[in-house]
Amino acid sequence: MESLLLDMETLHLPDVLSPPSVTTSSPCNIVDELFSQWLSLPDTVRLVKMGMTNISLNGTPPLSPRSLSTSPHVIEQRANEPFSVNSLKLVSHEALQEVIPQFYFKNGRPPPKEMKDQCLFKIDQQFHCHFNGLEIHEFKSITKEICQLPSFLSTVLFEKIDVRRSGIVTRDQFIDYWIKGNMLTKDSATQIYTILKQPGHEYLTQDDFIPVLQEILSTHPGLIFLQGTPEFQERYGETVIYRIYYYINRSGNGRITLRELKHGNLIAAMLHVDEEEDINRVLRYFSYEHFYVIYCTFWELDTDHDHLIDKENLIKYGNHALTYRIVSRIFSQVPRKFTSKVEGKMGYEDFVYFLLAEEDKSSEPSLEYWFKCIDLDENGVVTPNEMQFFYAEQIHRLECLSQEPILFEDILCQILDMIGPKNEGYITLHDLKGSKLSGHVFNILFNLKKFIAFESRQPFVILQQREDPSLTEWDHFAHKEYARLSMEEAGEDVWE
Repeated sequence: MESLLLDMETLHLPDVLSPPSVTTSSPCNIVDELFSQWLSLPDTVRLVKMGMTNISLNGTPPLSPRSLSTSPHVIEQRANEPFSVNSLKLVSHEALQEVIPQFYFKNGRPPPKEMKDQCLFKIDQQFHCHFNGLEIHEFKSITKEICQLPSFLSTVLFEKIDVRRSGIVTRDQFIDYWIKGNMLTKDSATQIYTILKQPGHEYLTQDDFIPVLQEILSTHPGLIFLQGTPEFQERYGETVIYRIYYYINRSGNGRITLRELKHGNLIAAMLHVDEEEDINRVLRYFSYEHFYVIYCTFWELDTDHDHLIDKENLIKYGNHALTYRIVSRIFSQVPRKFTSKVEGKMGYEDFVYFLLAEEDKSSEPSLEYWFKCIDLDENGVVTPNEMQFFYAEQIHRLECLSQEPILFEDILCQILDMIGPKNEGYITLHDLKGSKLSGHVFNILFNLKKFIAFESRQPFVILQQREDPSLTEWDHFAHKEYARLSMEEAGEDVWE
């Protein structure tokens, strides 16, 4: 019983409290009563509160995911084992035995064995009887059948592999580049991007596309007729590249990134070129008829044929369709800096950007181009005052044509109904991109011919909207203009 008597100093109980009589209480009751008395002391209460506070501040660490799957039997067994440093070493050794599969590969994921074997089989077939390798004119089948890329990338790919410029690509060289270089597992956009870009660059420049256009011009059946006119071959290639950069290079810095290439439709257009004998059926970028319309329109405005256009030339576009104020904004180079080095004049590339923006106002590049023009203070919003500034010239032109002008207040209500901006006090670029009628807003403000056509709902406009929805405004314009230019040329031939 002496062992059951508790030390009063250990419990920190005051002297007034004495242990209960051991003769009248059981050992368990004695402990319970003493513990109750100790808990009731002020110092004890303060100590317990401090402990609870520390628990709430520190929180409980989360359980290891591995411990959740451990069986109760294993837990009991490990609890009975003596603790030692060796046990820690054992656990660490077990963890190291687990093989974590590699998930990052600097040069791309290696191909699976089955894919690699199939590719090697095709390579052996192509290089059969060509033990010394393939010359450049024999390499096209490799590009198209094994790499499954457009055939007109053959020369660029060949030169990418033939780094020594020997004029020969061997089987081993091709395997090193295509399979060991992990090109086989990349998507087509990444493959083309890797083939075209210069070493050390993380982007594509316009010059990177020149070899591609040269091979298309020399091999495509729809462009053979141009081989006798090198000047127009060069103009066609330039126009295609300018169109590519207008739609694909959304940053406008002249450098196409891999992300931009993947998000665009250029790869699909390239594959279409390789499959289609009629180049004019490839409406995206490569149509010769589209080039013809662009270049002839530029040539008509460039009256002195110095390959430059000034304000007075551009104001004649579309039979004086545009206002002076919008033409002045274009030449202020707010929507886009001119590549022309001549003060106050735009070059051919600048005109291509203007024409695509003017005749395809439903596209995002066009919306961005014209939004910058009418955002006079360049603060990212277009206010009613800014819209009225441009529309005022439209009213004057309507009066000169003896047309009844529509008050700006009515026009503003119409524009807000068409766009449905989040804030009726101004219009943002995001608002314009969210409406299918945004292009008409710009026509109302600065293109008189298209404004009148839209207001009168002319039959050809309605018919155009009901045709193939895959055709853009630019496709409709180019088709109509090519027909007009062809008839004019045929008329001249008949007269002669």
